[in-house]
Amino acid sequence: MTHPGYRAIIAHWAIPMAIAAIAAFLQAAGSIETWRLERGLALAEPWRLASGQLMHLSWMHMLMNLAGLGIVWALFGRDLQARQWAAAIFACGAGVNLGLLGFSPDLDWYVGFSGILHGLLAAALLVRIFRRPTVLTALVLIGLAAKLAWEQLGGGEADTAHLIGGTVVVDAHFYGALAGAAWGGFLILIRRRAP
Repeated sequence: MTHPGYRAIIAHWAIPMAIAAIAAFLQAAGSIETWRLERGLALAEPWRLASGQLMHLSWMHMLMNLAGLGIVWALFGRDLQARQWAAAIFACGAGVNLGLLGFSPDLDWYVGFSGILHGLLAAALLVRIFRRPTVLTALVLIGLAAKLAWEQLGGGEADTAHLIGGTVVVDAHFYGALAGAAWGGFLILIRRRAP
């Protein structure tokens, strides 16, 4: 029989555990070409819009993204309800897909969870700063904005590219963060309008 405390922990971590399981399955099951988001195939094979976000260039790439998800979840997991997190993942994924397909015409294909991860962090930081503002939360939000700006100016890609085994698509981070900020703003607006 499962202890009630364990059930609460499992329930709390269900979303990141599901993401980790799907990402590991995709990584083990097939080649990047099978699962990646590919510009020419996005409409014909729309499942790539999801699988491209969960497939990675390498096991190290996947582990880095899942570690980031674990950190975000440990720090902010209780700030949103499970359905709000699920909607945030969907919104950030849609933002990454729309951004890459609509505004990054030179990009032929993409894999990785980092765009969504940047969006989840942006959403969580905005919600936290409006609910319980702290200097630390403000500094992390400023740090995220500085990181995104640095990446857009061409900084810091080489070391990460070596670790993950390919090019870092910094536009995905930017589009994900924009979508996450929009989702966080939406949650704040809804909360303020609630009686």
